[in-house]
Amino acid sequence: MDPSRRSVLAAGGLLAGGAVWAMTPSVSSAAAASPTDGWSRTAFTYALQKPWNLALSDRYSYSGGVHRMWVYSTDEPLSQGSSTDPRTEMRWQQQYTSGQHMWDADVYLPSGTNGATFVQILRVIHPEGTPATDFMLNVYSASGGTVRAFDTTVLKTNAFDTWFNVKLEHNASSGTVKVYFDDELVLTRQDRGPATRHFKNGVYHHGSGRAEARFRNITYWTR
Repeated sequence: MDPSRRSVLAAGGLLAGGAVWAMTPSVSSAAAASPTDGWSRTAFTYALQKPWNLALSDRYSYSGGVHRMWVYSTDEPLSQGSSTDPRTEMRWQQQYTSGQHMWDADVYLPSGTNGATFVQILRVIHPEGTPATDFMLNVYSASGGTVRAFDTTVLKTNAFDTWFNVKLEHNASSGTVKVYFDDELVLTRQDRGPATRHFKNGVYHHGSGRAEARFRNITYWTR
């Protein structure tokens, strides 16, 4: 079951090209490594989630290769009577308990979005008393758009109104989660222990007002 706003935010805790010719010994001849080197593109499917009382077209569009999802803090939850926050999200159908998995997409966060999760690793089946998420990236309106791990560690500022690439890597066998922005590693941390997981992306809104996120070139990698 998706977590409530209170449990989601409280669970975060405190978290701290081409080849170049070697003209001199100080210049590397190796091509720059990519986070996806050695990984395989893998097919994926998803279901779209939105406020229970609205048509999908009221909160989602797809045009020109861009998935656009938005929601308001006053919207209804996914199911009638639920205590969870409103969302419009792609719920990935590929669930896993082990192995290495990576979510990869270009992300655009319009200015004004404050307090929304735009990608997460959800622990859909997990031991009683353990958190419902392994990891999430949230966006806040401060500093031109601040991206945080949960609601704590700042990973990026000035994130609004520009495309940037996000890779979220999870080695479920070793318990390691890595985050890359534009192929640069920005965070490494541990997950919350054994569980059955899947990725989600869109807007799961813990804040106020309108929240929106856009995605293109969404890719699933495994190895």
